[in-house]
Amino acid sequence: MDENKLQVISKFFNNDSIRTIWDKESEKYYISVTDVVGVLSESKDGKTYWRVLKHRLKKEGNESVTDCNELKLKASDGKYYKTDVCDIEGMFRIIQSIPSKNAEPFKQWLAKLGSERIDETFDPSLALQRAIDLYRAKGYDEAWIAKRIKALQDRKQLTDVWKVGGIQEGLEYAILTNEIYKTWSGMTAKQYKQFKGLRKESLRDNMDNIELILTDLSEEATKMIAQEKNPKGLKENIKTAKDGGNVAKIAKEDLEKKIGKKVVSSDNKLNYQYIDENNKNLIVRFTNHQY
Repeated sequence: MDENKLQVISKFFNNDSIRTIWDKESEKYYISVTDVVGVLSESKDGKTYWRVLKHRLKKEGNESVTDCNELKLKASDGKYYKTDVCDIEGMFRIIQSIPSKNAEPFKQWLAKLGSERIDETFDPSLALQRAIDLYRAKGYDEAWIAKRIKALQDRKQLTDVWKVGGIQEGLEYAILTNEIYKTWSGMTAKQYKQFKGLRKESLRDNMDNIELILTDLSEEATKMIAQEKNPKGLKENIKTAKDGGNVAKIAKEDLEKKIGKKVVSSDNKLNYQYIDENNKNLIVRFTNHQY
């Protein structure tokens, strides 16, 4: 597989995240075997369970093992490790080797996963609708969802302008984004997440309406200024990012004067809290929303 043509996506079976890769070249999904094995076996250590199962399957001459590829995938600690992945057909064969009450529901999930991408190719609105349904299931209101979807579209338009200016995707995008955030909110994206008590969760998914509007304003202003001034390279684009962020900063400060309080809140949208218990990090979610 050409790793430049892979798109890593998180899919969910019930509430469990399954790392899933879409290979544009072969037009196939590849799925993390350890994630699936962990869900089906209900083991806290899917990696060890898979290692033992893999050894047994090899001894039995089961071809499902030879169909697995190794890719570096991001783990829960934020680091990348080589992980066995296989396509949907191979995953069906592996499932047969795991006694689990979730086997049949998972097979149905896999079958649906295989058809999703084909359906979305013919009707891209299906992917958008799935995102909207997921936000609704997490308890977000319709007005917030509309702003979030618009922000996604506006962000793509901004990064398109950055590409024209010679900005490289990845680190340079992050540098410019941080300049925008620092200017209008006083915090980098990382500091903003810490302020809200977040770790892995999306920062924008945990902003309230006004924070989303200010973020959108800062990026829209940056895009418009860049289109007019046509900055080239990172140094010139950093200045433009600061100028765009300053537009939102002025709006934020003006609003704060009028309402007499800060508009950037430490609250997060779904009330995440992290606590340490017996030296182990546990996620505690206090929320009235249904999942």
